[in-house]
Amino acid sequence: MDSNKLVLFEGNKIRRVTHKNEWWFSILDVVDALTNSPQPKTYWAKMKDRDGELSKPFPFWEQLKMVAGDGKMRETDVANTAGILRVVQSIPSPKAEPFKRWLAQVGYERIQEIENPELAQERMKLIYERKGYSKDWIEKRLRGIAVRQDLTDEWKEKGVKGASDFAILSAEISRATFGVTPGQHKNIKGLKQENLRDHMTDLELIFSMLGEKVTTEISKQEKPVVSKENYLDNPQNRKLLQ
Repeated sequence: MDSNKLVLFEGNKIRRVTHKNEWWFSILDVVDALTNSPQPKTYWAKMKDRDGELSKPFPFWEQLKMVAGDGKMRETDVANTAGILRVVQSIPSPKAEPFKRWLAQVGYERIQEIENPELAQERMKLIYERKGYSKDWIEKRLRGIAVRQDLTDEWKEKGVKGASDFAILSAEISRATFGVTPGQHKNIKGLKQENLRDHMTDLELIFSMLGEKVTTEISKQEKPVVSKENYLDNPQNRKLLQ
């Protein structure tokens, strides 16, 4: 599962995350965008009460962790493109048809990115350029994403599973690199829901890459482990993360 990302539909923020190689969208955000309800959570609950097919997860929706309004990762009702279209069918809204066209375009872009990863990188580079980041910073940021992905893949191969496990290990690397956890680092910078690395300096990005690259190389030399506890029990890994 990928990191959370935001997209806009007519000015409304829609949270989404990659899961099973496709986009999954926050149902509450979609309900809010289409109904302008002051209580989208209540609106969605009533929809589930009225519609038997939507009353329980699967096949139309499930729960994944997303960044909530308080900045914390929380279980959120989400659906892929097909599931969202099913939800939209139950919402009487003049925005329904424009939303369907928007959803089709977003889904198509994801298919393109899966088939051509370089396209995703170019789109990301363009987004950062529009935000005013320098080319040197953007290159470091994109390189850091690649290094992080290598580390994530390595951990998965060694038996580390679950978002909480990755968060614990990532916090240890951050503590070894900066002396603080990612959450503490965000507080220092005055961030809430914003992406920490998007607010790092060039040097911070370099140090982050170095810490994760070294961790990846050490992990590759070790025998497979089945949990984060075993990983951290290894003397070499503990020495790195202290």
